[in-house]
Amino acid sequence: MNPFPASAAWWERAQKVIPLGTQTLSKHPSQWVQGAHPTHLVRGRGAHLWDVDGNEWVDEPMALGPIILGYAEPVVDDAIRAQLDDGITFTLMHPLEVEVAERIVAMVPGVEQVRFAKSGSDAVSAAVRAARAHTGRDLVAVAGYHGWHDWYIGSTTRDKGVPKAVADLTTAVPYGDLDVLADLFRRHPGELACVVLEPSGATVPPPGYLQGLIDLCHEHGALSIFDEVITGFRLAPGGARQRYGVTPDLSAYGKALGNGMPIAAVGGGREVMAEFEDVFFSGTHGGEALSLAAARAVLDTIADGTVLAAIEARGQALYDGVQALVERHGVDGLITVSGEPQRTIVGIGGDQPLVTKSWVQQCQAEAGCLFNGGLFVCARHSDDDVAKILSGFDRAFEALAAGEDVGARLVGPPVQPVFRAP
Repeated sequence: MNPFPASAAWWERAQKVIPLGTQTLSKHPSQWVQGAHPTHLVRGRGAHLWDVDGNEWVDEPMALGPIILGYAEPVVDDAIRAQLDDGITFTLMHPLEVEVAERIVAMVPGVEQVRFAKSGSDAVSAAVRAARAHTGRDLVAVAGYHGWHDWYIGSTTRDKGVPKAVADLTTAVPYGDLDVLADLFRRHPGELACVVLEPSGATVPPPGYLQGLIDLCHEHGALSIFDEVITGFRLAPGGARQRYGVTPDLSAYGKALGNGMPIAAVGGGREVMAEFEDVFFSGTHGGEALSLAAARAVLDTIADGTVLAAIEARGQALYDGVQALVERHGVDGLITVSGEPQRTIVGIGGDQPLVTKSWVQQCQAEAGCLFNGGLFVCARHSDDDVAKILSGFDRAFEALAAGEDVGARLVGPPVQPVFRAP
């Protein structure tokens, strides 16, 4: 008997009218052990979610990262409701465009001008286009994930539909290795427009790495672009720039900026941002006011750093708790704990990593938690939430340490990789 009958009904309907059945691959049933998880959610409050069958969950991905303050956070929702009374999108500009840009400029070191977008992919792509315009070059080097647009996704195994000529203009470099990047510059003199990287992800930047990358780019006439779609307004009010004391040429922001509303931004120094006077980056909803009102509320809430410091402290407790369980059960050969405390990555290795990940995910579900690999801590996660999350890991690691055949205990097929092997 399906424990989630309403989800099953909605999933059946979805597959008839939506290709792949979902708008977002990370939400697809192939990414969640079926039989242990619902497919559809209808409500969120704080750090908790409710599915269409009425079950309550502690959320760990927090909508894949945007929910920094909490679901249905009053300060944000009140700002949205107030703006809704006046309108959503207008024929001419709205003052909120100026107000939110001014706040970002005031908070983020080295950012003097800002343009808005609706998604992180849009913002990073705009930064790449500006870098190509500024340098007159075409090649791009990347480290990390940077969205669905052709210039980046063509360099991955999800490249169907991307012209080869476009895909050939992007190449990946390993994070943290300046020697490889320097060699790439030597092999392509005068050709690289920019290097795009997530400044901090599964790996925290080694000392000197971020500044070294910026210096190397400038030495070779290229621009440095930080993809801060995840780290921005999460690691610090000024994001990775503030946390690590570095100033790239351009930065892209998203996710936490709107606490769930669709808004992103690209920002940088005045000279490079001037490219947007001629580079075409324009959309009907760039100045959509509900999202801007939400962003203003978020920025005002985090501006003094107090809320983000509390998030970091709770995240550190969760990080340390997972690491302690790894050590207690002796599963360090299978499980890694890495990243920043505000967004910890629980990595899965071994001979059957997808089976092991599925087992850990299933145990989290049995503890009443949604887990997909990342632990995004929001302002509303409580000590009880952390305890629940750790109880799920405890049960999972105990079985792994005992050498149990966890694959045989899965209630559904193992999760599938997002990026397939080439």
